[in-house]
Amino acid sequence: MTGSRVVALGHYQPAKVLTNEDLAAMVDTTDEWIRSRVGIRTRHIAGPDEPVDELAYHAAGKALAGAGLTPDDIDLVLVATSTAIDRSPNMAARVAAKLGMGGSPAVMDINVVCSGFTHALATADHAIRAGSATRALVIGADKMAEITDWSDRTTCVLTGDGAGAAVVEACEEPGIGPVLWGSVPEMGNAVRIEGSPPVFAQEGQSVYRWTTSQLPPLARKVCEKAGVAPEELAAVVLHQANLRIIEPLAAKIGAVNAVVARDVIESGNTSAASIPMALSKLVQRGEIPSGAPVLLFGFGGNLSYAGQVISCP
Repeated sequence: MTGSRVVALGHYQPAKVLTNEDLAAMVDTTDEWIRSRVGIRTRHIAGPDEPVDELAYHAAGKALAGAGLTPDDIDLVLVATSTAIDRSPNMAARVAAKLGMGGSPAVMDINVVCSGFTHALATADHAIRAGSATRALVIGADKMAEITDWSDRTTCVLTGDGAGAAVVEACEEPGIGPVLWGSVPEMGNAVRIEGSPPVFAQEGQSVYRWTTSQLPPLARKVCEKAGVAPEELAAVVLHQANLRIIEPLAAKIGAVNAVVARDVIESGNTSAASIPMALSKLVQRGEIPSGAPVLLFGFGGNLSYAGQVISCP
């Protein structure tokens, strides 16, 4: 085989919804303040009985069902997450066990925070191209509520929980374009999950300046590597960090004919889950034609980034 493609998607969010009005009763904030600064109206919050692997499991099951596959058809499981509290078994192994995989899949977690899913998708594509796997389950799942300081109004208004998953399989005609990935190590502390217990923190203004000024040419380069002009894109799915970042970045890319994912409005920042979850919803609603080019671009923690153009399943 000469490439790989995404054949199905799935997503999952906890039932509990936290509104801006709910937050206003917890910290010094208002619905207007939140919407004007980050564009978020609601976010979903997982309960104590919903760990990261549980979120991932539900999204994975939906993606497998959409592909018409069984868990035993998968030989590689990749889970992108930065909120796994336990080190072993890793989330990928736990998801494989929950799904009842009877084979012997390779199981790996990938921690690149908000760009984790696009890193994981590239890793699956590379493994399939190299002949090390034939079908992969690629999941982005994070439980950001568990690492949020709910007394800090600058960060608690941002975060939400959820998971998104993709089934990737070998094909003759590549449906996943070349990845562009990298980082800015000297600015890695701008987004942090540190301490015991771990807590999410960030330097918001530094992140905003970096994303709005440095990322547009990188996103255009992703399109160039794929041989797709920005105006040919059917959709742009960026990391759902902040509406004030997403909208200017999409405009600067030049994707004038594309649907722009704005799932951040109802889901908040779900870190590695944000891109697959937003993409899954767009596909579920029929907003992207099958086979159309879609730009995925993740960015955030470590000030890392990764992006590729894929064919919509």
